[in-house]
Amino acid sequence: MMPHLGVCSWSLQPASATDLAGKVQSAGVCFLQLALDPLRRGDWPMEATVAALERGDVEIISGMMAMRAEDYTSLDSIRRTGGVRLDEHWEENLRAARENAALAARLGIPLVTFHAGFLPHDRHDPLRQRMIDRLRRVVEAFAARGIRVGFETGQETAATLLDVLDEIACPTLGVNFDPANMILYGMGDPVSAVQQLAPRVVGIHIKDARPSPTPGTWGEETRFGDGAVDWPSFLDVLRRERVHGDWVIERESGEDRVADVRHAVQCVQSMLQARPVQSAPESRT
Repeated sequence: MMPHLGVCSWSLQPASATDLAGKVQSAGVCFLQLALDPLRRGDWPMEATVAALERGDVEIISGMMAMRAEDYTSLDSIRRTGGVRLDEHWEENLRAARENAALAARLGIPLVTFHAGFLPHDRHDPLRQRMIDRLRRVVEAFAARGIRVGFETGQETAATLLDVLDEIACPTLGVNFDPANMILYGMGDPVSAVQQLAPRVVGIHIKDARPSPTPGTWGEETRFGDGAVDWPSFLDVLRRERVHGDWVIERESGEDRVADVRHAVQCVQSMLQARPVQSAPESRT
């Protein structure tokens, strides 16, 4: 079974749900990972959003949530503010997670992804245990609604993330693997990382990037194929390890996002036809 190929809603910078549906169609796909927070906050009315996407024959296959006050200005700022790290916003983030879980359940979304935050490698670091306790509560909030969670890769090494997953020990928890994030954050080779995390992968972001020449600073996100991700080797790992989960294109820069996503769609479709991923069927209920 071939994975679904979709796009992240935020990558298309939509002004409205109708605009989003049109841009998804123009990008050449019909599957969508939807940012849930605009619906949760009421910026986008849910009924109107669902109707617009249905009119455009767009299917929501997963959701995304962001944590309060995450600051991506620099690696240092996101290290301090990312995920569930900030004490002052923890209760609000937990409430938002519960509301997003209820929203995802109403929309029939089986998977929601987010960044956990920079997880300390040292098992004895008190911050690590505090973050793990918080993440477990978030995962349980989604599990109570029958929804899986995928932690985004990149803000820690594959080994640290795998260790944390084992410590949380929740069957509904997995990894949304983004190869470009491993490069952008300087957290290791994405091909080696996906091989380590393969049994836990529940979704994949298709994104490319170049590493920073200066350690401790951001790498550069690029159009698909213009970065450092070794896509043939990456795909070989997915095939060999029988990794399953939908492929969702994410583009976070560029002047013509729709054209860049369409380019990625065409490239990925060609790759998948030439080297099909052995993807096991899974329930969407």
